[in-house]
Amino acid sequence: MESVRKVDYYKITIPNKTGQGAKVVGALSDAGVNLLAFTGFPAGQKSQIDFIPEDSTAFEQAAKRTKIKISQKKPCFVIQGDDRTGAIANILEKLAQAKVNVIALDGVSAGAGRYGAILWVKPKDMNKAATTLSAY
Repeated sequence: MESVRKVDYYKITIPNKTGQGAKVVGALSDAGVNLLAFTGFPAGQKSQIDFIPEDSTAFEQAAKRTKIKISQKKPCFVIQGDDRTGAIANILEKLAQAKVNVIALDGVSAGAGRYGAILWVKPKDMNKAATTLSAY
């Protein structure tokens, strides 16, 4: 059984150089920010990191204190469930049936029989996706 949670995410852009990600993640850790998830990838000559904090207010305050320039918050979903073959297929099928296009999806086996995923849809589709997936 999956749990689907509507959450906020923030993006940052950093130089695509050794140690830059460690610097940002370390500063957030030192500030006591707990992250539900994050993902990073190349963006032109730089790198983009999307952060999904447990507490958006605490994240925004820590970013301000540590001088990390963040984007405006945007919505996405965090999915957690029991790992099995095709675990995410049911989620994607429900969204397809509801005519909701998935913009991006990152999934990972968490070990101990669990998995997690981050799912992005267009802002105009957030409410439909939330209803379709019984997100809280």
